[in-house]
Amino acid sequence: MRSRFNINKYSNLVQRAITALVGGVLVLAASIYSDWTYFLVFAGILGFSQMEFYKLSGLDGMLPLKTFGTILGLLIFALTFMVEKERLPNEYLYLIFPLISLTLFIKLYKKTDKKPFTGVAYTYLGLFYVAAPFSLLNLAVFSVDAVYHYEILVGCLLILWASDTGAYFAGTRFGKTKLFERVSPKKSWEGFLGGAFSAIAVAFILSQYFVVLEDWKWLVIAGIIIIAGTYGDLIESLFKRSIEIKDSGSILPGHGGFMDRFDGLLLSAPFITAFLKIC
Repeated sequence: MRSRFNINKYSNLVQRAITALVGGVLVLAASIYSDWTYFLVFAGILGFSQMEFYKLSGLDGMLPLKTFGTILGLLIFALTFMVEKERLPNEYLYLIFPLISLTLFIKLYKKTDKKPFTGVAYTYLGLFYVAAPFSLLNLAVFSVDAVYHYEILVGCLLILWASDTGAYFAGTRFGKTKLFERVSPKKSWEGFLGGAFSAIAVAFILSQYFVVLEDWKWLVIAGIIIIAGTYGDLIESLFKRSIEIKDSGSILPGHGGFMDRFDGLLLSAPFITAFLKIC
Protein backbone atom coordinates (compact mmCIF):
# COMPACT_ATOMS: atom_id res chain seq x y z
CA MET A 1 0.00 0.00 0.00
CA ARG A 2 1.28 3.42 -0.95
CA SER A 3 2.05 5.54 2.15
CA ARG A 4 0.46 8.92 2.56
CA PHE A 5 2.51 12.09 2.41
CA ASN A 6 3.34 13.27 5.93
CA ILE A 7 5.01 16.66 6.11
CA ASN A 8 5.71 16.30 9.84
CA LYS A 9 8.46 13.75 9.18
CA TYR A 10 10.64 16.46 7.62
CA SER A 11 12.86 18.98 9.41
CA ASN A 12 11.44 22.36 10.38
CA LEU A 13 13.34 24.07 7.55
CA VAL A 14 11.96 21.66 4.94
CA GLN A 15 8.44 22.05 6.37
CA ARG A 16 8.80 25.83 6.15
CA ALA A 17 9.96 25.59 2.55
CA ILE A 18 7.13 23.25 1.45
CA THR A 19 4.44 25.30 3.21
CA ALA A 20 5.85 28.59 1.87
CA LEU A 21 6.01 27.22 -1.68
CA VAL A 22 2.49 25.77 -1.72
CA GLY A 23 0.90 28.64 0.18
CA GLY A 24 2.83 31.27 -1.73
CA VAL A 25 1.82 29.86 -5.11
CA LEU A 26 -1.84 29.71 -4.03
CA VAL A 27 -1.88 33.28 -2.72
CA LEU A 28 0.01 34.71 -5.70
CA ALA A 29 -2.10 32.81 -8.24
CA ALA A 30 -5.33 33.98 -6.62
CA SER A 31 -4.10 37.57 -6.46
CA ILE A 32 -3.04 37.57 -10.11
CA TYR A 33 -6.02 35.69 -11.56
CA SER A 34 -8.73 38.22 -10.62
CA ASP A 35 -9.93 40.59 -7.95
CA TRP A 36 -12.59 38.06 -6.91
CA THR A 37 -10.11 35.24 -6.32
CA TYR A 38 -7.98 37.71 -4.34
CA PHE A 39 -11.06 38.57 -2.30
CA LEU A 40 -11.92 34.95 -1.53
CA VAL A 41 -8.40 33.88 -0.54
CA PHE A 42 -7.71 36.90 1.64
CA ALA A 43 -11.13 36.68 3.26
CA GLY A 44 -10.13 33.14 4.24
CA ILE A 45 -6.76 34.29 5.59
CA LEU A 46 -8.48 37.07 7.54
CA GLY A 47 -11.04 34.66 9.01
CA PHE A 48 -8.43 32.14 10.17
CA SER A 49 -6.17 34.89 11.55
CA GLN A 50 -8.96 36.51 13.52
CA MET A 51 -10.14 33.19 14.94
CA GLU A 52 -6.56 32.53 16.05
CA PHE A 53 -6.39 35.90 17.77
CA TYR A 54 -9.63 35.30 19.67
CA LYS A 55 -8.56 31.78 20.59
CA LEU A 56 -5.29 33.07 22.00
CA SER A 57 -7.16 35.80 23.90
CA GLY A 58 -9.30 33.05 25.44
CA LEU A 59 -6.17 31.24 26.62
CA ASP A 60 -5.31 34.39 28.56
CA GLY A 61 -8.69 34.32 30.32
CA MET A 62 -10.44 36.84 28.07
CA LEU A 63 -13.90 36.28 26.61
CA PRO A 64 -14.16 38.06 23.27
CA LEU A 65 -17.07 37.34 20.94
CA LYS A 66 -15.15 34.89 18.75
CA THR A 67 -17.78 34.01 16.18
CA PHE A 68 -19.44 37.41 15.96
CA GLY A 69 -16.08 39.21 15.92
CA THR A 70 -14.83 37.04 13.06
CA ILE A 71 -18.05 37.50 11.07
CA LEU A 72 -17.85 41.23 11.70
CA GLY A 73 -14.26 41.32 10.47
CA LEU A 74 -15.27 39.52 7.28
CA LEU A 75 -18.17 41.94 6.77
CA ILE A 76 -15.82 44.93 7.10
CA PHE A 77 -13.46 43.32 4.59
CA ALA A 78 -16.35 42.66 2.20
CA LEU A 79 -17.75 46.19 2.55
CA THR A 80 -14.43 47.88 1.83
CA PHE A 81 -13.85 45.58 -1.14
CA MET A 82 -17.28 46.25 -2.65
CA VAL A 83 -16.94 50.00 -2.15
CA GLU A 84 -13.46 50.10 -3.69
CA LYS A 85 -14.72 47.96 -6.59
CA GLU A 86 -17.56 50.48 -6.98
CA ARG A 87 -20.25 47.86 -6.51
CA LEU A 88 -21.52 49.82 -3.50
CA PRO A 89 -21.49 53.59 -2.86
CA ASN A 90 -19.12 54.99 -0.24
CA GLU A 91 -22.02 55.64 2.13
CA TYR A 92 -22.23 51.91 2.88
CA LEU A 93 -19.02 52.19 4.89
CA TYR A 94 -21.08 53.88 7.60
CA LEU A 95 -22.61 50.46 8.27
CA ILE A 96 -19.36 49.49 9.96
CA PHE A 97 -20.13 51.63 13.03
CA PRO A 98 -23.57 50.25 13.93
CA LEU A 99 -22.32 46.73 13.21
CA ILE A 100 -19.45 47.20 15.66
CA SER A 101 -21.88 48.65 18.23
CA LEU A 102 -23.84 45.39 18.17
CA THR A 103 -21.02 43.89 20.26
CA LEU A 104 -22.30 45.85 23.26
CA PHE A 105 -25.86 44.61 22.73
CA ILE A 106 -24.72 40.99 22.58
CA LYS A 107 -22.55 41.27 25.70
CA LEU A 108 -25.55 42.63 27.60
CA TYR A 109 -27.15 39.18 27.37
CA LYS A 110 -24.06 37.21 28.43
CA LYS A 111 -25.15 36.53 32.01
CA THR A 112 -22.10 34.49 33.03
CA ASP A 113 -19.58 37.04 31.78
CA LYS A 114 -18.11 38.72 34.86
CA LYS A 115 -16.03 41.25 32.89
CA PRO A 116 -18.11 42.05 29.80
CA PHE A 117 -16.25 45.21 28.85
CA THR A 118 -12.93 43.36 28.83
CA GLY A 119 -14.50 40.94 26.36
CA VAL A 120 -15.79 43.86 24.29
CA ALA A 121 -12.33 45.44 24.32
CA TYR A 122 -10.67 42.26 23.05
CA THR A 123 -13.36 41.83 20.40
CA TYR A 124 -12.60 45.35 19.18
CA LEU A 125 -8.85 44.69 19.39
CA GLY A 126 -9.28 41.71 17.07
CA LEU A 127 -11.04 43.97 14.58
CA PHE A 128 -8.40 46.67 14.83
CA TYR A 129 -5.37 44.37 14.88
CA VAL A 130 -6.48 41.82 12.26
CA ALA A 131 -9.56 42.85 10.26
CA ALA A 132 -8.62 46.50 9.71
CA PRO A 133 -5.18 45.84 8.12
CA PHE A 134 -6.60 43.23 5.75
CA SER A 135 -9.46 45.56 4.87
CA LEU A 136 -6.99 48.36 4.18
CA LEU A 137 -5.36 46.11 1.59
CA ASN A 138 -8.52 46.65 -0.47
CA LEU A 139 -7.79 50.36 -0.52
CA ALA A 140 -4.17 49.71 -1.50
CA VAL A 141 -4.86 47.40 -4.45
CA PHE A 142 -7.46 49.84 -5.85
CA SER A 143 -5.39 52.95 -5.08
CA VAL A 144 -4.28 53.60 -8.68
CA ASP A 145 -7.10 54.81 -10.96
CA ALA A 146 -9.67 52.95 -8.81
CA VAL A 147 -8.77 49.75 -10.69
CA TYR A 148 -7.62 46.47 -9.14
CA HIS A 149 -3.86 46.15 -9.61
CA TYR A 150 -2.53 42.78 -8.51
CA GLU A 151 1.01 44.13 -8.94
CA ILE A 152 0.67 46.22 -5.77
CA LEU A 153 -0.35 43.27 -3.62
CA VAL A 154 2.02 40.77 -5.21
CA GLY A 155 4.87 43.26 -4.95
CA CYS A 156 4.21 43.89 -1.25
CA LEU A 157 4.01 40.17 -0.54
CA LEU A 158 7.24 39.39 -2.39
CA ILE A 159 9.08 42.16 -0.56
CA LEU A 160 7.69 40.96 2.77
CA TRP A 161 8.63 37.35 2.08
CA ALA A 162 12.09 38.40 0.89
CA SER A 163 12.55 40.34 4.13
CA ASP A 164 11.44 37.37 6.23
CA THR A 165 13.59 34.90 4.30
CA GLY A 166 16.67 37.09 4.31
CA ALA A 167 16.29 37.75 8.03
CA TYR A 168 15.85 34.03 8.76
CA PHE A 169 18.97 32.88 6.91
CA ALA A 170 21.18 35.83 7.86
CA GLY A 171 20.11 35.51 11.48
CA THR A 172 20.71 31.76 11.49
CA ARG A 173 24.15 32.10 9.89
CA PHE A 174 25.50 35.33 11.36
CA GLY A 175 23.14 36.32 14.18
CA LYS A 176 25.02 37.41 17.31
CA THR A 177 23.78 40.87 18.30
CA LYS A 178 20.31 40.64 19.82
CA LEU A 179 17.68 42.91 18.28
CA PHE A 180 15.02 42.80 21.02
CA GLU A 181 15.99 40.04 23.42
CA ARG A 182 13.24 40.72 25.96
CA VAL A 183 10.55 39.92 23.40
CA SER A 184 12.24 37.64 20.85
CA PRO A 185 15.60 36.15 21.94
CA LYS A 186 16.36 34.64 18.50
CA LYS A 187 16.09 37.83 16.46
CA SER A 188 19.32 39.67 15.74
CA TRP A 189 20.53 42.84 14.08
CA GLU A 190 22.42 40.72 11.58
CA GLY A 191 19.14 39.05 10.64
CA PHE A 192 17.42 42.43 10.38
CA LEU A 193 20.12 43.73 8.03
CA GLY A 194 19.97 40.56 5.93
CA GLY A 195 16.20 40.95 5.63
CA ALA A 196 16.57 44.64 4.73
CA PHE A 197 19.08 43.87 1.99
CA SER A 198 16.82 41.16 0.51
CA ALA A 199 13.72 43.39 0.64
CA ILE A 200 15.45 46.33 -1.07
CA ALA A 201 16.91 44.05 -3.76
CA VAL A 202 13.49 42.57 -4.54
CA ALA A 203 11.87 46.04 -4.51
CA PHE A 204 14.43 47.27 -7.03
CA ILE A 205 13.76 44.31 -9.33
CA LEU A 206 9.99 44.78 -9.02
CA SER A 207 10.29 48.46 -9.90
CA GLN A 208 11.65 47.43 -13.31
CA TYR A 209 8.61 45.30 -14.14
CA PHE A 210 5.66 46.51 -12.04
CA VAL A 211 5.41 49.99 -13.49
CA VAL A 212 2.00 50.64 -11.94
CA LEU A 213 4.00 52.48 -9.25
CA GLU A 214 7.03 54.72 -9.67
CA ASP A 215 10.44 53.26 -8.81
CA TRP A 216 10.85 55.33 -5.67
CA LYS A 217 7.50 54.20 -4.31
CA TRP A 218 8.59 50.57 -4.40
CA LEU A 219 11.69 51.50 -2.41
CA VAL A 220 9.57 53.41 0.13
CA ILE A 221 7.25 50.39 0.43
CA ALA A 222 10.32 48.22 1.03
CA GLY A 223 11.40 50.60 3.80
CA ILE A 224 7.94 50.44 5.37
CA ILE A 225 7.92 46.64 5.26
CA ILE A 226 11.44 46.38 6.67
CA ILE A 227 10.56 48.52 9.69
CA ALA A 228 6.84 47.95 10.25
CA GLY A 229 7.09 44.27 9.31
CA THR A 230 9.83 43.73 11.89
CA TYR A 231 7.78 45.49 14.55
CA GLY A 232 4.74 43.43 13.52
CA ASP A 233 6.72 40.26 14.17
CA LEU A 234 7.95 41.59 17.53
CA ILE A 235 4.46 42.67 18.59
CA GLU A 236 3.00 39.26 17.83
CA SER A 237 5.91 37.67 19.72
CA LEU A 238 5.11 39.92 22.69
CA PHE A 239 1.46 38.83 22.53
CA LYS A 240 2.38 35.13 22.42
CA ARG A 241 5.00 35.58 25.14
CA SER A 242 2.41 37.16 27.44
CA ILE A 243 0.33 33.97 27.29
CA GLU A 244 3.37 31.66 27.19
CA ILE A 245 2.89 29.95 23.84
CA LYS A 246 5.27 29.44 20.91
CA ASP A 247 2.99 29.63 17.87
CA SER A 248 -0.42 31.17 17.19
CA GLY A 249 -1.55 27.86 15.69
CA SER A 250 -0.39 24.68 13.98
CA ILE A 251 -2.28 24.77 10.68
CA LEU A 252 0.80 25.83 8.67
CA PRO A 253 3.63 23.29 9.17
CA GLY A 254 6.95 24.95 9.89
CA HIS A 255 5.34 28.36 10.32
CA GLY A 256 2.70 27.87 13.03
CA GLY A 257 -0.56 29.69 12.45
CA PHE A 258 -1.83 32.32 10.04
CA MET A 259 -0.92 35.15 12.42
CA ASP A 260 2.65 33.83 12.56
CA ARG A 261 2.84 33.99 8.76
CA PHE A 262 1.12 37.34 8.24
CA ASP A 263 2.16 39.27 11.37
CA GLY A 264 4.43 41.54 9.34
CA LEU A 265 1.62 42.36 6.93
CA LEU A 266 -0.75 43.28 9.78
CA LEU A 267 1.42 46.21 10.81
CA SER A 268 2.73 47.10 7.34
CA ALA A 269 -0.64 47.32 5.56
CA PRO A 270 -1.90 50.49 7.31
CA PHE A 271 1.35 52.37 6.57
CA ILE A 272 1.50 51.15 2.96
CA THR A 273 -2.13 52.11 2.33
CA ALA A 274 -1.69 55.55 3.90
CA PHE A 275 1.45 56.13 1.81
CA LEU A 276 -0.23 55.10 -1.47
CA LYS A 277 -3.34 57.15 -0.77
CA ILE A 278 -1.48 60.30 0.24
CA CYS A 279 1.34 60.15 -2.30
